[in-house]
Amino acid sequence: MNYKIAGTIRRNRTNFIICAILWVVLTIVFVSPFAYSAFQAGQEGTFNLSVFLTAFGQNITNPFGTLANLFTQGAIGTFIPVLVGFTIFYLIFFFIGFVKSAPKNEFSDIEHGSSDWSQRGEQYKILSKNKGIILAEDNYLPVDKRGNVNVLVVGRIRFW
Repeated sequence: MNYKIAGTIRRNRTNFIICAILWVVLTIVFVSPFAYSAFQAGQEGTFNLSVFLTAFGQNITNPFGTLANLFTQGAIGTFIPVLVGFTIFYLIFFFIGFVKSAPKNEFSDIEHGSSDWSQRGEQYKILSKNKGIILAEDNYLPVDKRGNVNVLVVGRIRFW
């Protein structure tokens, strides 16, 4: 089970950064105008939908000004719960994507026919690093070896 988590983290390193940047951008561009518009619409004691829609249209065109108004006008009490709700919603979708990108088995990202089956040079007890019949990158079957040096080539040759 540990290989799934490690493989997913290794595969999605750049996606973590992209998702964090996307969260910041969405917070500035959509969440802060939404929260400030809800604050403006509820100042009279009841929520006024027409004030909310008008204010949201104005606030979304100036997101940095709206973010500054959140702090200067005292709308942080509205912004924090909206931000927490958005973050929970965002994390649910992020976690679903994280789980979906997990490798299906231990050998998901290993190329078939490569030398990834061996570790720390143990393939060079049998193979040569420098010369012979090419098997893979930096792996050669030595022709001066004692014993069977037959090679089976599996695949097809394409003629254009």
